[in-house]
Amino acid sequence: MTPCFSRHGIPSVSRGNALPVGLLVLTSIALLALAVDAKGIPPRRLGPYIEQRAAGHNPLIENAGRWVAAILLNLDRGDAGTYALPPPKPAPSATEGSGAYSKRVVEVDSANAARQALASARPGDVINFRPGTYRFDGSYLEASQAGKAGQEIVVRAEHPDSVFLEFNLSEGFLVTAPYWTFENLTIRGVCKDHSNCEHAFHVVGQATNFSARNNRISDFNAHFKINGSAGKFPDHGLIEANVLRNSAPRQTANPVTFVDLVAASNWTVRNNLIADFIKLEGDRISYGAFAKGGGMENRFERNIVVCEDRLRNYPGQRVGLSLGGGGTSKEACRDRRCITEQQRGVLSTNLIASCSDDGIYVNRAAESKVKDNTLIDTGPISVRFAESSADLEGNLVDSAIHARDDALVRLFDNRQTRMDQLYMGRHPVRDLFADARTLDLRWKDAPPRRESTADPIELCASGRKAKAAYGAFDDYAKCQSADH
Repeated sequence: MTPCFSRHGIPSVSRGNALPVGLLVLTSIALLALAVDAKGIPPRRLGPYIEQRAAGHNPLIENAGRWVAAILLNLDRGDAGTYALPPPKPAPSATEGSGAYSKRVVEVDSANAARQALASARPGDVINFRPGTYRFDGSYLEASQAGKAGQEIVVRAEHPDSVFLEFNLSEGFLVTAPYWTFENLTIRGVCKDHSNCEHAFHVVGQATNFSARNNRISDFNAHFKINGSAGKFPDHGLIEANVLRNSAPRQTANPVTFVDLVAASNWTVRNNLIADFIKLEGDRISYGAFAKGGGMENRFERNIVVCEDRLRNYPGQRVGLSLGGGGTSKEACRDRRCITEQQRGVLSTNLIASCSDDGIYVNRAAESKVKDNTLIDTGPISVRFAESSADLEGNLVDSAIHARDDALVRLFDNRQTRMDQLYMGRHPVRDLFADARTLDLRWKDAPPRRESTADPIELCASGRKAKAAYGAFDDYAKCQSADH
């Protein structure tokens, strides 16, 4: 018997054989659910694994592997619709209300003028790109002059969507000195070989108090790469209200993580839209953002992370947000040991959607707080290894919460989906919303509310109700309002 395929991509059979085959499939899935529930393996992860293991065998086994994988993926993920993602709420300009910036404004109208302005920058300078498109080839743009507290060096466009920087560079801005701010820029990697467009920003060593606001950045492997150098670490950074995405999958084996934060501490990644981080070569594992390498007190809050928005149905594993990432080599760690990858990290009030692997992954991260997050069409919140400890509170999870390999997890009033329900194609969290398939996240009925209060600022607005809804928001419609 040769299987045919339904419009959903699920194999089907002739009507006469449907009942026994259906019973066989349901029985097999029930047994799979029992077998993997304790391991915390969701169908979306097991399906590709089965297909991979069946590859290279005889056609009957390969077809069976594809068949089972398709069924498992459909049970867990279903069909995705078209998303209408709200843009981040703009952050205040660095130049607003500060007399320090009236000292010197440097107008830039060419690529060469931009390089000269960066090289001769002084504390308090505003390097202002005039509207237009600027192409940069050759070497990186070096930000090596130091600003000061209250006299940051600001590189900007006066208005968003007026200045377009095209980087045919491995690294765009190399920031090695403190107190630099970049705002309102549209930056795009234009390398034909994706391995040659690594970072839009590389923030390294003594580049403390870096900030990036209201930028639109696309087509890099790591839009922000942050790491130490020679025993110095670029602490106290801010990445706020940026749109980070790629227009195509990355044809590279190099790491693909839009915010790749290693060994630095006290960073805040807030109110960004992070989407479409697909890696097609090497291990094919990618992340929206992570902090690892022995830093502490890094925060990811009020971000919208959509692993697959415009780019869908590609192979590989995509993780939303992580404390610890995939681990760090000892020589790259802050203390050269990396007993823990992170300490006192916070993942709070984020919306994470459409991920083929974990929505949140905590890896060897101690004293972590995972609070008030909403996960839709993702894998679990996973906390792994004995070095990890995490308090989880107020999360709304369209999958399970799972502690692995002796991790310590303390649960305080979360709402999740049992793993066996996923293997039965049941999604009670998705059913709370008008149409989770299209990320129409208006509540279908009255939202489920917690007895305890959440943080006062939600994903979409300030001021939550005394008894807040589970997850990142009380009213998602506020995310799409004009005054958001």
